[in-house]
Amino acid sequence: MDRETFNNCCSLVKMPRQIHQQHCSSHFIQYIEREIAYSKFIKNYLIPNQPCMFSKKFTEDWNCRKKWVTADGKPNLQRLLQEFDETPVPVANCSAKEYNSNPKQIMPFKEFIQYWREYIQNGHSSPKGCLYLKDWHMQRNFPEHNSYKTPIYFSSDWLNEYWDTIEVDDYRFVYMGPKGSWYCVIYLSYTVVRKLIMFTAEWCQCHRGRISQKMSGSYLEDTISINHNWLNGCNLDIMWQFLQEELSSVQREIEEWRDTMDSWHQHCQVIMKSCTGIDYGEFASFLKTIANNRMSFLNSCPRNADNCQDHLAESLFALGPQHAAFDLQRVLHIFESMLGNEDFKRLDPSTLTFKPEELLQEIREAVRTIV
Repeated sequence: MDRETFNNCCSLVKMPRQIHQQHCSSHFIQYIEREIAYSKFIKNYLIPNQPCMFSKKFTEDWNCRKKWVTADGKPNLQRLLQEFDETPVPVANCSAKEYNSNPKQIMPFKEFIQYWREYIQNGHSSPKGCLYLKDWHMQRNFPEHNSYKTPIYFSSDWLNEYWDTIEVDDYRFVYMGPKGSWYCVIYLSYTVVRKLIMFTAEWCQCHRGRISQKMSGSYLEDTISINHNWLNGCNLDIMWQFLQEELSSVQREIEEWRDTMDSWHQHCQVIMKSCTGIDYGEFASFLKTIANNRMSFLNSCPRNADNCQDHLAESLFALGPQHAAFDLQRVLHIFESMLGNEDFKRLDPSTLTFKPEELLQEIREAVRTIV
């Protein structure tokens, strides 16, 4: 991020989302054929939350494109079998529903490939139903494969930065499925799929009913899909707004027990986390991790890439100190909103590993030194 972009972005830090929100009714997705400046991508797509599609030029050097598909663009099942063979993978059944999702099982990769081949031979049908490989953390489990590398446009990736930092999880998935398989889009975050379509948070929320039916192939064909979910300072406000709406929904559902439970507010947080995967306490920890990483980077700020000690430092160096400063301003804005939120104030202090007021003051001081 250059200084001009930084100044423009900072003017939007506290702007209500609806002022620069795109129209949800639009089905138009812009096509990016060749490389553009990162500052232009922020201005034209990330800040206004505009979905877009990148051309195949951006993925032509990916190992997965070279090795996982045949010359005619079909999944190279034999090559995949050689690489992953006995690897246990999560497989879901599109033909069944379980608590608003598809039931999953773990099976050896070779067993799934055998099913897939039989499914194709039987005219894309099977008494087992329509199975697809879902939410496989291939990138995390097989980093040595170097299957793909995300372009710089997606390198401000707070979601995976947080999970990588605490070494618990990640949001980089591989999906594989036969013709007719499908899965739902996660709409809390930006979503990048195999053909580098950037579905934005708001656009996915508006259209999730339509695209959830056809996401596994452009598809309507045997398909391999690499999904990389991420969010950053540009759509952080959408996530915070979403969490508030989800908590309000939970509170309405169990309102009748409010006066009979001393820990009613905490139970609401537990229920919300079971639905969304995160509660207010973890969201605060998420922001703390991002803020600490940015303040640490700005304090050390390596002179060149050779002095970067890890992948995160390398990414922050590539984005530049202005981007780190913008990130801090975004965290500060959302943190101020959280500390003024009545439901956040009701959290059990023992659920947090830090004192929010102290962190807020630390961020304020850091921001004052860089603005």
